[in-house]
This record gives sequence, structure tokens and C-alpha cells, in this order.
Amino acid sequence: MSVYDAIEDFAAALPAMRSVAGLDLGTKTIGVAISDRLLTVATPAMVIRRVKFTEDAAALLRLAAERELGGFVLGLPRNMDGSEGPRCQSTRAFARNLAALTELPIGFWDERLSTVAAERALLEADASRKRRKEVIDQVAAGYILQGVLDRLRHLRGPR
Repeated sequence: MSVYDAIEDFAAALPAMRSVAGLDLGTKTIGVAISDRLLTVATPAMVIRRVKFTEDAAALLRLAAERELGGFVLGLPRNMDGSEGPRCQSTRAFARNLAALTELPIGFWDERLSTVAAERALLEADASRKRRKEVIDQVAAGYILQGVLDRLRHLRGPR
């Protein structure tokens, strides 16, 4: 099973020079952001409308093949006190099911406040309410992924 709780273990499992996808898993959508191959910058990429697991997973695996991804990071929606509720359990189940379909490493990142940060950034960018609704999930995925990339850069140390 290639699902990692510790970002250090996830980092060790990543193939070199491959992009990583950050996922903001919602009940209706999956926000997707993709990194560059040097793992420095996260770019919001798309929103996948959720249908059922098999179709959602197929869309993610197609994306992984098209973009030659090296792994997935799922935002883990912990409660503000750090505990895990039903949404975390659902995210962990999604990761386990996805791991059964791919060899790519899957990691988790604490996503507390990522949607709040994304909403604030979109408000500061003066995005209309309609536009915010369209892109909030992929922007939140970008915040999740950028947090991971910053942590990976810290683990690698100065170059």
C-alpha cells in the first residue's frame, strides 16, 4: 500500500522529476492543482465533478498518465482541534481505494483553513461570486499542494 501519513515518507517514495497533484476532496467536486517537475510551484488546474468512486478515480488516473504525475496529495480535513471526524475517514477511504488502482504514492496534508485562505485570496483578487464558486476548489487544492511543496523544500534543505 502506497499511502503515507508522514510527508517525509511520501517524499521518499516520490520519483524524481515528476509533478505531483494536490487534491481538495469535496462531496460534489475534487479540486486539482499540479506542481511543476521541480516541485516548487503549485498551479490550480481543474475541478472534477464527482460521480462515483470508479469514475472519479478513472479521471484522476487519466490525469496522472497525461501529466506523467509522480504522486497525489490529498488534503486531510481535520477538525480545528486536530482530531479526525467523518470527513477525514472518508478521505482516508478514498486514498486506500485509489491506492489499490495505482502504484503512485499518495500522501496527506492537513488542509485546515485552506478553503478559507483560498476564499480570502479570491476576494482580494476581486473575483466575482460566480467566479469564486467556479474556482474555489482548485485554488484550495493549490494551497494544499503549495504547503506540501514548501515542506518538501524545507526537508531537502538549501541547494
